[in-house]
Amino acid sequence: VFIAQSRASGSHRDLEDEELTRIFVMIPKTYTEEDLREKFKMYGDIEYCSIIKNKTTGESKGLGYVRYLKPSQAAQAIEECDRSYRAILAEPKNKSSESFEHDYYSNSMRPELRGNTLPFCMQPEFCSFEKTETRIQEPVSKRLSVVSRLPFIQEQLFALFDLVPGLEYCDVQRDPHTNSGYAVIQYSTAASAIYAKYKLHGFEYPPGNRLTVIFLEDGNDSSE
Repeated sequence: VFIAQSRASGSHRDLEDEELTRIFVMIPKTYTEEDLREKFKMYGDIEYCSIIKNKTTGESKGLGYVRYLKPSQAAQAIEECDRSYRAILAEPKNKSSESFEHDYYSNSMRPELRGNTLPFCMQPEFCSFEKTETRIQEPVSKRLSVVSRLPFIQEQLFALFDLVPGLEYCDVQRDPHTNSGYAVIQYSTAASAIYAKYKLHGFEYPPGNRLTVIFLEDGNDSSE
């Protein structure tokens, strides 16, 4: 499948052509522009790569742009690159990057939430601790532990838990001896953590893989 150019565009690269050659991707925060170029150069000639960074800290947001010389190369990259990059055609440059990032996360994450409809605990084995007699005495904190049988991608898990207001940090860890995922999530208030645990314990993410979410001791007075 090729993307047709307007007959009026001739051989020069007009705005329409530019919009068809730039792709937007989700990447590990450790990636440099050279890493990004190395991963995507197999699909065609790259004009430039850029990584979106936090304006205050200068740290990568885990998002980037790759611009190819031809629309067909950009289309091939979107079609053939690893699904974890969640590659799509980039919005025009006249749309702010913050607005595009928001739309990108919303479109990527929210349909999965709607699809699961959010009464999460449907299978007994994933809710057993909820039904124990000690549930009332369960220590409450602002910090959560998230466990999965599949490894997590930092940016995707952050976007999922950031749907609950007050997320302070999301630290993803991986056990080199197993393929399971483990992460520590912290919110600014215990109320946010309680709500996130209630909504996301047993949630299928990705579909078919249920998350186990429990409280972690954060050193604060749980009676609060």
